[in-house]
Amino acid sequence: MLDKFITPIIKPMLNTVVAVLHKRGVTADQLTMMGFLVGMLALPLIAFEFWYGALAAIAVNRIFDGLDGALARHANQSSSAGGYLDIT
Repeated sequence: MLDKFITPIIKPMLNTVVAVLHKRGVTADQLTMMGFLVGMLALPLIAFEFWYGALAAIAVNRIFDGLDGALARHANQSSSAGGYLDIT
């Protein structure tokens, strides 16, 4: 819903970060897995009522989720397997 407003603002920043990650040899699948692990960190933080820590973990998870697809497209490595990994 907000994508059409936010995308033009975020896309130049994403492209810069993605270019650096690609140059350093980071893959989209690696970003997906790191994002998953950071997102899972939110569960114990929520359980122990560390609300700000949980919010930070969820925010980082969402950033990684945006970066992994952009990195896959930048590196011309988009695949069905990567899309499946991203969804799961």
